[in-house]
Amino acid sequence: MFDDNLPDEVYWGWMEEVCALVYERTCPGGAIYFMQREKNTEQALRCLRKTGWTLQNLIIWLKRTSAVPNGHRFGKRYQIIAFATKGDSPRLFNRLRIDPPLRPEHRQPRQNGVFLTDCWEDIRELTSGYFAGDEALRSPTGERLHLQQSPVALLLRIILSSTNVGDWVLDPFAGTGTTGIVAEQLQRNSLLIEISPANVEIIRGRLAEQRAADSVQRWRHYYRFTPDLETVWPTEAAQRWGTAQQMVLFEPKDTYGRD
Repeated sequence: MFDDNLPDEVYWGWMEEVCALVYERTCPGGAIYFMQREKNTEQALRCLRKTGWTLQNLIIWLKRTSAVPNGHRFGKRYQIIAFATKGDSPRLFNRLRIDPPLRPEHRQPRQNGVFLTDCWEDIRELTSGYFAGDEALRSPTGERLHLQQSPVALLLRIILSSTNVGDWVLDPFAGTGTTGIVAEQLQRNSLLIEISPANVEIIRGRLAEQRAADSVQRWRHYYRFTPDLETVWPTEAAQRWGTAQQMVLFEPKDTYGRD
């Protein structure tokens, strides 16, 4: 069974095994997005380097609604996402353009948005309070079913950036299945691996229900200036939920997990 309190050397040894196996099964130029808390940046980058991955960007996902207070250093407000590839360059990389709100120092509206950088401050995390909205999965008593749910907008950006229609996406720590939910809407295929039987049931129910809160369509206008958007994100994709392939694997033996 999984254990959220593994010693560091055991946890990172296991993560190296996972990253190495994913590397083996990834096509040349394929991408990995490895998200970790900021305190684990050094270990995460070492893990990728030792298993053959080539770092392309260290993405800073700046949280919008919360920061962890600290008495002897600056409060913590971000997570890192290491974007790396199998080989020196990506098999493909779709340069996305977004249309974020203008900052006070900007005098004129943009004509065609801006290209994404490696600092993502426009995606709200799913907090425990008001700002989680309807997207967060909750029990009948209002508690979140999984404390580390990733927002649909985050997986949308990752999948749009590094895949095309018909590609396969692997999530070896599927959680509540957001990767599969987004992949299906974008006409990508997905392979989800999750150890928790409870989470597996959540994923299956979520794929079957197709909640309005999981729809990616509310973000399409935000990416409207992306070159060849219709190729990367076909208009018809929203009407074809259920046509892509998903597989959910449950393997309870000799597997561990950690926040």
